[in-house]
Amino acid sequence: MEAQPATATTWAIDPTHSEVQFKVKHLVISTVTGSFGQFEGQVETVGDDFTDAKISFSADINSISTGQEQRDGHLKSADFFDAENFPKLTFTSTGFTKTGDDSYNLTGDLTIRGTTKPVTLKVEHGGQMQDFYGQTKAGFELTGTIKRKEFGLTWDGVTEAGGVVVSDDVKLVMNIQLTKQA
Repeated sequence: MEAQPATATTWAIDPTHSEVQFKVKHLVISTVTGSFGQFEGQVETVGDDFTDAKISFSADINSISTGQEQRDGHLKSADFFDAENFPKLTFTSTGFTKTGDDSYNLTGDLTIRGTTKPVTLKVEHGGQMQDFYGQTKAGFELTGTIKRKEFGLTWDGVTEAGGVVVSDDVKLVMNIQLTKQA
């Protein structure tokens, strides 16, 4: 008897139980945390685990928040994300490889300001569970670092003492809950 091919399963990001954050050094001595309030994505898997999952994600640049309105306006401006001309950042996976019991490496193409570069993120799978409504949920934490200048976010400020105002390294921290689609 021939084995039947496994059917594909689609998972959607649950935005009410997910966070997409970034952290960047300010004046090299402290960290500013920002987030995107509006984002969407989906994951397609075959079989029972997430190995080789196909992932697509986008975030609305105008939903950026660092808790400081003037800074948020500067980030949305042409100095940084240029939200008017590039309203979304996108990510499309090229690989999702198991590295341990609950860990993976996620590779893919990140596009910011019309510039696409390959990135690698570390992924920890928190597990799966059914919620009160009988929906299957899966949780993940993704972390990594990108160089903002590689994506055209090149604005630089220098203090009178010669210090850098904004670091080139940007840490990405995402806690994502997926909902299995019927």
